[in-house]
Amino acid sequence: MFASRMQEFASRLDDAGIDLALITDDDNVYYLTGYHDYLHMEFGRPTILAVTGDGDSLLITPQLDLNSARASARINRIAAWNDGIGEEWRQELPGLVRNAGRVAIEPECMPPVVRAYVGELVESAKLTSATGMLAQMRMIKSEEELQLARHAGLVAMAMMAAGRSAIADGVAEFEVAIATAEAGTRKAAELLAAHYEDADMSPNSHFLQIMASGETITRTHHRASTRIMRRGEPVFLCFCGMTNFHRFKLGFDRTFWIGDIADGSQASIYEIALASQQAALDALRPGVTAERVHAAYAEVIRGAGYDTPFRCGRATGFSYLETPQLVAGDRTILRPGMVLAVDGSVSAETFRAQVGDSFIVTEDGWEQITDHPKSLEEVILGS
Repeated sequence: MFASRMQEFASRLDDAGIDLALITDDDNVYYLTGYHDYLHMEFGRPTILAVTGDGDSLLITPQLDLNSARASARINRIAAWNDGIGEEWRQELPGLVRNAGRVAIEPECMPPVVRAYVGELVESAKLTSATGMLAQMRMIKSEEELQLARHAGLVAMAMMAAGRSAIADGVAEFEVAIATAEAGTRKAAELLAAHYEDADMSPNSHFLQIMASGETITRTHHRASTRIMRRGEPVFLCFCGMTNFHRFKLGFDRTFWIGDIADGSQASIYEIALASQQAALDALRPGVTAERVHAAYAEVIRGAGYDTPFRCGRATGFSYLETPQLVAGDRTILRPGMVLAVDGSVSAETFRAQVGDSFIVTEDGWEQITDHPKSLEEVILGS
């Protein structure tokens, strides 16, 4: 899988007249090489993948991760560097770019310290972007990736079911987060053991649970806290960060109530959010533009007198955000093999409702890969 991706990327570079690409985005490095979970720039340690148009590849990575790189990276050569010794990660770059006519980088995500050094070595006229090329490659998922997406959906659904069961009057939010993380980890471990041979891939969830309850419900990305939930309150659960199975990400969220709905006005707002997602799904199919799906979603929300809170959705894969986005202005034609998170949402002054799922675009419509009850009656827990 990784060898074929690298070959395709090199071929695209050659077709575009690009002699060398310097890739620094963690997800793109993984997509092309299989190398993951090394120390990232948060620790001040760059990892740089160099790929030439004729298919030669080099991974520049810290010495302390050399054994991990040897074990997982599908690469021609590895150049390890150590803190404070010689030119560190800079050592290989002058030789790489010396005879390169055009050099592609990822301007939006190359670490500033690396970008500054590359700028010293390569005149700006020779620099171009590799971002769009990689985004196009990653847009249509392979059969292997679609299997990952479906399994990620199973992990997400296990987390949602566990979260639903843990929500109750008198329970702290963090208890829900513990339950979801355990359920997701156990399901991921089960799937890894049954379907994959990569023993180094961790099943553990590693993202803080997004959830909000009661008066915090309007805080879209509130994390689980020590707050005690009470009967009649709304509770929001989001797994758009925690769904990360075998590095494949999805979008998935629900709004619940405990026992009953104390504020009756919230019910009608939720129904609008539900209708906005359904309108998007009615429009979702191959051959339409990404912005058309967003327009269908937005029409429902605005028709009910509310402002559109955010884009209708986005493509996912090995990154949380990929191409295309279901948003005004994105005219990408949807094609089979895309994986999309599709949301419905309404935000009011004291309440927000959101429901979202992930889908694979198929030849004649879509395949749903996350599922959980979402009618108003089904999201009132213990009623």
